[in-house]
Amino acid sequence: MGTAFTEQFAITRPEGPSWLSEVRARAVERFQTAGFPTTKNEDWHFTNPSPIAEAKFEPMRAPSGAITSSHLAAWRFGDEAWPELVFVNGRFMPALSRFDGLGGVKVMSLAVALREEPSLLERHLTRQADFADPSQVFTAINTALMHDGAVIHVPKGVTATVPVHVLFLSDSNASGGSSHPRVLVVAEPQSQATIVEQYASTGGEKYFTNAVTEAWVGDGATLNLFRLQQEARNAFHVGTTTVRQDRNSHFVSFSFATGGDLSRINVYVDLKGPGCGATLNGLYMLDGKQHCDHQTRIVHVEPDCYSRELYKGVLDDNSHGVFNGKVYVHPEAQKTDGKQTNNTLLLSERARIDTKPQLEIFADDVKCTHGATVGRIDETALFYMKSRGIPNHEARKLLTYAFAAEVLETIPVDALREGLERLTLQRFTGRTND
Repeated sequence: MGTAFTEQFAITRPEGPSWLSEVRARAVERFQTAGFPTTKNEDWHFTNPSPIAEAKFEPMRAPSGAITSSHLAAWRFGDEAWPELVFVNGRFMPALSRFDGLGGVKVMSLAVALREEPSLLERHLTRQADFADPSQVFTAINTALMHDGAVIHVPKGVTATVPVHVLFLSDSNASGGSSHPRVLVVAEPQSQATIVEQYASTGGEKYFTNAVTEAWVGDGATLNLFRLQQEARNAFHVGTTTVRQDRNSHFVSFSFATGGDLSRINVYVDLKGPGCGATLNGLYMLDGKQHCDHQTRIVHVEPDCYSRELYKGVLDDNSHGVFNGKVYVHPEAQKTDGKQTNNTLLLSERARIDTKPQLEIFADDVKCTHGATVGRIDETALFYMKSRGIPNHEARKLLTYAFAAEVLETIPVDALREGLERLTLQRFTGRTND
């Protein structure tokens, strides 16, 4: 299984400097040695990747050319002030992208950065996303086959005034293909930036997106990274985000997942400086036979750091959700303050959630909690709403929206928060809040 990916590497031989070629070769070797994970692997116990492993994906074909700037409005949450990098079928589209309003932030495609910023990439590209772990073979595949993606460099002391939107679209030519986009974010000390990373489709059917994002958050820097997975319903998606934080830095993440047939979203954060803070939140809404797996890992290495996690899921029909969150506290990480919560609402007798919040603590002066709840709509609240004249089906929809909207309220970017609230309200009630 998976020989198609090694064959792609042998045929395409992606270009790049010698140091990157060496990394790619090691990634291919790792994948060939480890193979695809199975449900015997603890990190993949509830998610079987065999539909991806057994498929014969070719590299995604070039875009059909049908997407124009007017088509992008459906995926925009901000206004014309947001800089935007657009990729279609894994290929950067300069004519569809916008570079106004960057305010000192440097943004370019990976292909351009390899030519124009070689030293920056040598210092940071592939340095955070580790493919040595046998459970991270999809990161190894991405490292070997990455062709293009986004590079966002926030220089020291620069504060971005508006978010940067990175949009990965798959069109009708994506069917039967795979893409391996890479996003690199370098937030230098005392900088601040917000990035909206979005994956969506304009008509592609069965395809595979294997995305990796890696970020370095320097001393005193703040990085907000919001990730939207809205792939086609028959698509497969694996997305991995790895982040290193230095002293007194802050990282805020939000995962919004509604698309795909089978999807897996990994968020791995290492707090490697004292005084760091990490906030990882998310919302997944599934129906039909969708399967979505969220894996998070926060490693507290240094003292006086905090972490917060709140993931919520709404599952209907025969859908299956997975949440596996781990907080690991090193012996040196005294005075760690960590809290992790996963709440899931089941709307169907056939919907299923496997949830496993975990704490591994090797320090003695910490304050850490974790918990999970799984349930159905609150009958007391439902009775109250019905007693006020709201029909049963309408009351259920509103309570479902209220459950989901609670975590959306944590998004600090008004335009994004309001846009996702509109999508969520429309999903459950058929209305918008305009």
